[in-house]
Amino acid sequence: MRLKGKVAIVTGAAHGMGEAEARLFAAEGARVVVADVLADAAEAVAADIRAGGGDAISARIDVTSEAEWQALIERTLSAYGRLDILVNNAGISGSSVGDPDGLDGWQRVIAVNQTSVFLGTKLAAAQMARTGGGSIVNISSIMGFVGGAGGHPAYHASKGAVRIYSKAAAVRYGPQGVRVNTVHPGYLPPMLNATNAGERDDKIALTPLRRLGKPIEVAYGVLFLASDEASFVTGAELVIDGGFIAQ
Repeated sequence: MRLKGKVAIVTGAAHGMGEAEARLFAAEGARVVVADVLADAAEAVAADIRAGGGDAISARIDVTSEAEWQALIERTLSAYGRLDILVNNAGISGSSVGDPDGLDGWQRVIAVNQTSVFLGTKLAAAQMARTGGGSIVNISSIMGFVGGAGGHPAYHASKGAVRIYSKAAAVRYGPQGVRVNTVHPGYLPPMLNATNAGERDDKIALTPLRRLGKPIEVAYGVLFLASDEASFVTGAELVIDGGFIAQ
């Protein structure tokens, strides 16, 4: 029960890493807001958590909208009375937009991956400061450290921005008791198209542990940073990548 008594929002929690984080947080005693633009899928996750004895509600959010962020935090306060943890997990890959090298594609990736982190961090930190502090975990990527011939520049740029923004936010909000850290996953589904055998094999070959990661392996790292076990950790980068950037 490493998060007993805490209230957490996890964005992009309808599937993948976000779902793993939401389920793990609930198992560790947190009351969880399962937030996603996919409202029905988010509610299915929340309902399953409740069926298993956990405490969770769902909420629909477009993470690029400041008004929807404000509504999400208000819903959280209405349901649970406080906010202790935010995981900015929602994100998209460059391949999910029509033309990632066009202006519209660039702006969409930046909005979902980068601007959303700014909005969530700013609004959550203000609320956390009122109740003595909290923990914000922003999901970046190994692609926030390195470039890649097969990657989309907008994705790399957005994840690199999350990395540096989070350091600045850690310095800014630290005096208010709010910790801000980043997690940098390596290759794992669903962001990696695991149905493409050639792509999957290429990524495995680039990873020293010679396999893809699992969402739960990232979730355990996020859990540490969200918990009081990391009470003196802020502005840090936790890389969970099977050794990729050690090369």
